[in-house]
Amino acid sequence: MHKPANSAKPFSRHPLSSLALKTRMNAFQEVKPVDLPNCNLVKGIEAGSEDLEILPNGLAFISSGLKYPGIKSFDPDKPGKILLMDLNEENPTVLELRITGSTFDLSSFNPHGLSTFTDEDNTVYLLVVNHPDVKSTVELFKFQEEEKSLLHLKTIRHELLPNLNDIVALGPEQFYATNDHYFVDPYLRSWELYLGLAWSNVVYYTPNEVRVVADGFDFANGINISPDGKFVYIAELLAHKIHVYEKHANWTLTPLKSLHFNTLVDNISVDPVTGDLWVGCHPNGMKIFFYDPENLPASEVLQIQNILTEEPRVTVVYAENGTVLQGSTVASVYKGQLLIGTVFHKALYCKLKKADWRPCHGNCELIASAAGHILGATEISPGQ
Repeated sequence: MHKPANSAKPFSRHPLSSLALKTRMNAFQEVKPVDLPNCNLVKGIEAGSEDLEILPNGLAFISSGLKYPGIKSFDPDKPGKILLMDLNEENPTVLELRITGSTFDLSSFNPHGLSTFTDEDNTVYLLVVNHPDVKSTVELFKFQEEEKSLLHLKTIRHELLPNLNDIVALGPEQFYATNDHYFVDPYLRSWELYLGLAWSNVVYYTPNEVRVVADGFDFANGINISPDGKFVYIAELLAHKIHVYEKHANWTLTPLKSLHFNTLVDNISVDPVTGDLWVGCHPNGMKIFFYDPENLPASEVLQIQNILTEEPRVTVVYAENGTVLQGSTVASVYKGQLLIGTVFHKALYCKLKKADWRPCHGNCELIASAAGHILGATEISPGQ
């Protein structure tokens, strides 16, 4: 397994370690703490929980153990794993899902983004971005709930899927996926990053058709879809933007609007009841890409309500300087519970009090006692 722990060192000597780069990384940003009172670290997660998805029945899938070039890993010699957490339990715990399938190489499993699809017969499929030996594949699994296992069905590779980051399933073998870089070569990737070339993209995949449906992103990252399936949300990490695209019957995407934030937006979760977006964020990206144990990367969670209206409401639900949780990437809610994941660190489980959170329909909000800052996102036109 490739060990990228030291690959960030040449970046620090890069000739373009400039003000422009630091601005894209939000290098001058310090986090303003926003506390939630009923939170605990999840036992059994020590090396990341980069992405997660919660089924309507409260079962959460969590990807753990990501090794990503240039990013810290606390367990670089062990393969990654998929964890399961039942949020219906009084005090939920995680267990590692056993992976079966004769052709799957567990030793090189390096999971990144993930997404689920539930068929008409209630079969649950799990699609996982994998980086075996620093390559990119999508692994298709069938969830076997009674056995608490994943049956590996297929590995998907394609030349238009060279640098996968996240995925949103549209069927067992149908999805949108983000490529966070254009180049595969590490040296060219570093120049792409530093120059801000904005050449990354979103790809639509089926076994019969693969095509780029959106491009021009400065590190395309998280992707998700609205509950009604009409809109696709894409996080552009280094531009600090979330883009809203309209999805058409032929699976093409048309840009509708973009929101700009003062933080690096990573993975996007969508509340299936309210349609709210929950976003794991990096207030200061320099602390993620250039890890320093004396200057830890912070965590931040945003809730975005009414994103399709002219006045979306953005709330900082949680923000912490890294002493508890380093490098948040994802957040999702289920019946008054909040689960926050990180790129290489731990995971945080919070019980939201009725005073902090309430299920709602239409116009809903986090109550200010624990929600912290209410922000107005800057809306920009699709062409920006």
